Order: sequence, then C-alpha cells, then structure tokens
Amino acid sequence: MVFYVLVFLFLMPFSWQTTQRPIVALAPMAGVTDASYRQLIKKLAPETVVYTEFLSTDAIHYGAKKTMGMLHFDAEIEHPFVVQVFGKEPEHFLSAAKVIEEMGADGIDINMGCPAAKVVSSCHGSALIKNADLAKRLVEATKKAVSIPVSVKTRLGWDCMDSLIPFCQGLIDAGADALAIHGRTYQGKFGGDANWDPIYELKQHVSVPVIGNGDINSAQDAVEKIGNLDGVMIGRGTFGNPWLMKDVVDVLVYGKEPGVPTVHSISFEEKIPFILYHCELAVRVKGEKRGMLEMRRHLASYVRGIDGASHKRAQLVRVERVEDVREILCA
Repeated sequence: MVFYVLVFLFLMPFSWQTTQRPIVALAPMAGVTDASYRQLIKKLAPETVVYTEFLSTDAIHYGAKKTMGMLHFDAEIEHPFVVQVFGKEPEHFLSAAKVIEEMGADGIDINMGCPAAKVVSSCHGSALIKNADLAKRLVEATKKAVSIPVSVKTRLGWDCMDSLIPFCQGLIDAGADALAIHGRTYQGKFGGDANWDPIYELKQHVSVPVIGNGDINSAQDAVEKIGNLDGVMIGRGTFGNPWLMKDVVDVLVYGKEPGVPTVHSISFEEKIPFILYHCELAVRVKGEKRGMLEMRRHLASYVRGIDGASHKRAQLVRVERVEDVREILCA
C-alpha cells in the first residue's frame, strides 16, 4: 500500500498543500546539499524533500556557468526537488524562476534566513527580515513567473521574535505557499538552543504549511519538536550521519517507535558501502579530482566517534580516489 501511495505522489505535480504529512525535508546547506548528497539522502529516505544549496538569482539571470551547473539534478531520483535562491532584485527573481521551472524543478524556495555576514551585508538572506516590503516583492515576482510552488525559509526575526507573525503573514499575502522557520533569530546565528515555541504560535495564525528547523539530531528530537507543525527540516544533524533522515522518516511517517533499533544503529562497517556510494556519486557528478576534494570534509565527519578516528581522518583528508577511501575504511 505504501508503495502505491508513493508512486501516486510521485506522479502528481508537487504541492506543499497535498504532499504527504508529516513533511520531512533536508535543509539547504551551502557546500553540502549538492547533487551527490541529495541523491545519497534519497537512497536512504526516498520520502525526503530535498533542496539545492542556495543559488544566486543574479547568477542564474546572467547564466553564470558554475551556478547553472549547480541547477542540474537527477529527475529519476531527486523528486520532489526544490531550488533555493537568494538575491534582492525582483526582476532577477522573475527571470531566474522561469529558468528553474523550465529545467524541471518541483518548487522554488527563497532564502530569507542565512546569517552569514557576507550575505547579510549585501541585503540578502536574513537582511530581508528588516525589509519586509522588499521581501514581499521578491515573493510576488517569483510567483508571477512560475506555476510551481514558491516557499520561504527564514528565522524567528532579526534580534527578537516580535515580527515573525506579521512578517510571515506578509509573505503569504504576497503568494508564499509554505514556510520553513529556523528556531533562532539572526542575532542568534547558530548558538544556544533553537526555540520552536514561536513557530508553533505562527502555525496557529497562518493557513499554509509550516516546517520547523533547528537542532534535530535524532528521531526522538523530531517527535518531541514537531508539535502542531506540518513537518520538520533537518540540516546540520545529517552531516556525517545521513542515516538520520531514514530514522526520522521511519518514526514520523511510518510510526516506528523511536526506541526501536533503526538504520542509525547499524555498525560502522555496515555504513561503509553507503560512504563509498557517496564517493562514487560525487565523482559521477563533479569528476574525480573535484568530487574527491569536496568529499574530504564529509569523510572526516563520517569517522567521527569511531575507534582510531583521528588516524583515519588524517588519511581521509588527503584522498584522491574512491579506492583510497575503500583501502582506509576497510583496513
């Protein structure tokens, strides 16, 4: 029965309103959620909604080669597939959105939450929280250009949470189909504990799907945090532990008890084939030299906590071939 439901959902045009509940999404992360990582996650948990790294609407508007390459995805594996974009020029959002829809993406997400200094200083990301009028114009321009859903990922506010509900209501009035909220303000960056209480309150004031994000490091965290929300979005908790997505899907979507042994419980030796598969995907997507260079940070995280981790990490940060990884991990 589950198989037929998944096939049916796959064949239908993607919609935030009708996609399965609870929604389980992989957060967009710069330098992490490239095609190889998304495909690995989809192999482990096909129900996951995956996002690209955040991409510049300016770069897409002008057809920048590197950014255009980052738009490519595997249509057989990655649906539903959402492209996250950032920028501040409504006209560039309009033209970039058309390109994204034409290349087959299921949705567009606008980044209004990145706290990086370089991003905020350019009036991108979290800076839009302080410029609600521009934020609404960006949503309006994107909605005007495409028929696929447009969502927004943002934070609780700039330095306090007082503006969260009116800010999000304005985005919805402009056409936003869904919201993902990280449980920290811009000023909070990634420090302290994520606060989900304002996200629960927001859900009571809006009709669109609301997804919570922040500090989910286990399936039990997801169960405890989801509350009245439509879903959860998981980011940093998956780094070095993509099996977390499978655990969360098993518990939230299929009702498995959090205390029952899950994929996350398998031994490191049983994880090695998945790690090698990730390496193979990276090479397939980016070529051996660049693919393996970018895999080094993932590999260092994969061995965190195992016996002899320091020694293996020192070796893995110098690998150049998939076979190098195999020899180190299987030694």
